[in-house]
Amino acid sequence: MACQRPLKYFPIRKDTALKEKIYENKLVFITGGGTGLGKSMTHKFSQLGGIVIIASRKLDVLEKAAAEISHKTGNKVIPLQMDIRSQKSVIEGIDKIEEMFGRLPDVVINNAAGNFIFPTEKLSLNAIKTIVDIVLLGTVNVTLEIGRRVIKANKGGCVFAFISALYATSTAEFTVPSGIAKAGVENLSRSLTTEWGKYGMRFNVVSPGAIPTDGAFGRLSMLSKEETIEMVNQRTPIGRVGAEEELANLITFICSDYCSNMTGAYIAFDGGSHLFGSGSSISAGQLHNVPSEEWDTIEKLIKTRSQKNKI
Repeated sequence: MACQRPLKYFPIRKDTALKEKIYENKLVFITGGGTGLGKSMTHKFSQLGGIVIIASRKLDVLEKAAAEISHKTGNKVIPLQMDIRSQKSVIEGIDKIEEMFGRLPDVVINNAAGNFIFPTEKLSLNAIKTIVDIVLLGTVNVTLEIGRRVIKANKGGCVFAFISALYATSTAEFTVPSGIAKAGVENLSRSLTTEWGKYGMRFNVVSPGAIPTDGAFGRLSMLSKEETIEMVNQRTPIGRVGAEEELANLITFICSDYCSNMTGAYIAFDGGSHLFGSGSSISAGQLHNVPSEEWDTIEKLIKTRSQKNKI
């Protein structure tokens, strides 16, 4: 049963959790950083003094977001056109970063994604490939290109964060292409944790629960945004959806030196929703609605059934 007073017990803090300038002189590279959750993370890193480079295919979207955020924070936000599906485009983009700053990013946020709901049996191979190329191949292209250069430079100190999804570790019905791609991303993070830790790199995965953005809610629900929020609220222990600023605060924290001991981690940032429906009894979901005075009757019923089934 969801909490009925979520904002009293689980208030949303939209201010910045970390102290100012903690990312001063740090280079932060965010794929898909011009819209949705990526834009919120861009804003938060910039607030904290970071020089943020945001990448996607749509330069006009990036330029608009960069100008808006830079105006608010007073710090540089740099748009970089890049198609992460193309190794050539990624190489050229990272070359530009090194040319501009003479060094590699200190923080890399693999956030670019693609997804939509559709029956798996109706999916074309091209539709599957499109999503897998963005989510998995794109993440591999970015991570390996930067990682190889970090190894060659022998300076270490790079932190990678991967934005995943809860369904990558459970079931991804009607979103199978994204599910299988995100599962691959999560394995990439775990594998590089043990293989590349010796080079001074950290890798962590964060899987957000439902956070209202027009993009995600528009593609992944047939209901209106308001109806979707209400549905999710009732399926989440804390009784509410997440906020973009909450995720941004988490990401900036785990990528900071305050979390240098955290690597290979998986964080479900979802208000506990991934645990709903996983109770130890078949009817666990229904039991939340049983009035307390009826439990004596239920206890007697269970005892009677148990006696009958004794061997």
